[in-house]
Amino acid sequence: MPIQTRRSHDGQTQIIKIEGRFDFSTHQAFRDAYEHGGKDVCGYVVDLSEATYLDSSALGMLLLLRDHAGGDNASIVIENCNNDVRKILTISNFEQLFTIR
Repeated sequence: MPIQTRRSHDGQTQIIKIEGRFDFSTHQAFRDAYEHGGKDVCGYVVDLSEATYLDSSALGMLLLLRDHAGGDNASIVIENCNNDVRKILTISNFEQLFTIR
């Protein structure tokens, strides 16, 4: 399964793990991962440790997550990016919109 979700130990953070290609084919599964997370979610972590590819539609999906989570007040961390994915996020200036670690 290309997208897995789980809650953090304290139950307040929705962790979304992407495996393989993060592109338009994962759009609905990614959207379901954050929209059906529950009303008590305070933050999100997008774990890209298993992601091998990221395209412009994935960037758009991350922006939709940001809007869903509260825009400028959103608490979203993108973590465990490989060098290629990190480069795409940097070129797209996503470091200004998300915490990337």
